[in-house]
Amino acid sequence: MSQASTSESSTKRQPDEVPQEGDGEDYVEETNEHTPRRQKKTRRDCPYLDTVDRHMLDFDFEKLCSVTLANLNVYACLVCGKYFQGKSKTSPAHFHSLESNHHVYIHLTTKKVYCLPDDYEVVDPSFADVQYLLDPTFSADQIGQLDHLSRPSAALDGTTYVPGTIGLNNIKATDYINIILQCLVHIPALRDFFIQKDNIAHTKSPLVHRFCELVRKVWNPRNFKPQVSPHELLQAVLAASNKRFQIKKQGDPMEFLLWFLNTLHQDLGGTRKPGSSIIYQVFQGEMQVITETPVKGEGPSLSSKTSEEWTTSTTTVPFLALPLDVPASPLFKDEIEKNIIPQVPIYTLLTKYDGQTVHNIITGERKRYNITRLPSYLIMHVKRFTKNNFFLEKNPTIVNFPVRGLDMKDYSSQDVVAPGGSTRYDLISSTKHEGPPGSGVYSAYVQNKGTDQWFEVQDLVVKDVIPQLIAVSEAYIMIY
Repeated sequence: MSQASTSESSTKRQPDEVPQEGDGEDYVEETNEHTPRRQKKTRRDCPYLDTVDRHMLDFDFEKLCSVTLANLNVYACLVCGKYFQGKSKTSPAHFHSLESNHHVYIHLTTKKVYCLPDDYEVVDPSFADVQYLLDPTFSADQIGQLDHLSRPSAALDGTTYVPGTIGLNNIKATDYINIILQCLVHIPALRDFFIQKDNIAHTKSPLVHRFCELVRKVWNPRNFKPQVSPHELLQAVLAASNKRFQIKKQGDPMEFLLWFLNTLHQDLGGTRKPGSSIIYQVFQGEMQVITETPVKGEGPSLSSKTSEEWTTSTTTVPFLALPLDVPASPLFKDEIEKNIIPQVPIYTLLTKYDGQTVHNIITGERKRYNITRLPSYLIMHVKRFTKNNFFLEKNPTIVNFPVRGLDMKDYSSQDVVAPGGSTRYDLISSTKHEGPPGSGVYSAYVQNKGTDQWFEVQDLVVKDVIPQLIAVSEAYIMIY
């Protein structure tokens, strides 16, 4: 146990007092011969308020002491932005205040501000913006207005940004994660759930809590900078996935998306039951799979078998995303075709789910697919990458898709509608990949509903884009 924590544990408490994090250092004893009592030392006239440098503050990184690497009872120096543990006379924060002449600190959990080494709490309304940056909160009315925001916010350096449409730092090679996060924070039902801390109070999952924090920071209209670092969430992803998704090596966004959604579902207490978590409520649909298996034995070839020579089974399976199979690119091209990029309408790919199109499986089976329950939000995945024993191949075919009014009526069972009462969907976000397979660059397209403006986001770079360009990009994942 550190000396600072020893000092805290030795502080006496009144029987009816509920201990809070940091309380052990926030009280001093006042005793007379009649009644011992405790009082907080607070002041409003701190002489060091003008030393606070908001440009140095960044609360996006792990809340670890820069000296001990401990994560308990950590304070941020509001002069230099560094983190230090404790504030007792033997703590790193106390020593830093003496050595660097930095006197104003904020507790990263309680959000209380202190002056060191004098050790008194500073009660001043001028710290409201710092406290809000540390822990943004939203009222029900504010959440209801998020899709109507049209006025840009200003960062400390004068840069303007639109809340919700904000860049994310790329830590080494995390663009494949960043684009998924950008897409998810723009899904209203998901955003509105995770932006309220009370909705996740029942779980201790670091992944859930870090994602909740990121959603609130991305939509914060009072950010000091026009970007956010997902560093803490990335650390939680690394731990929860057992290092399956790396920070230093580019991965597959679709693999990450499915893992992320399923892990959030489990950590929120979700079960196999439909609608058992916000993830299933938002994304889960169902499809009917009709499988025809050839009867074993001598006889005509599979292609000429009659219906009596096949056994048929029907199963209903849930899905979080619909895979779209793109036709193979031609192996040989002449000089003219070399410069032509093949294109295919998304409706051609969706015929896979019309219940009539037969797909021959390598095992000899035949399958037909039909959607029996449409989700509130539809994720579609263009199967653009193929792995073999030697390398990763990319199909460059452009999938043309509508930004508004994608109708799923012809690919669903009769009378099936989405929870909103329709079979028509509008695009919310999409991702694209440019460059060679295994490297290249991922970016996301997201929409600001308040202005109806689309943006292309590539890590920290956010720029306007017209929707016509989205529909002819090398789309990889689309969310409607």
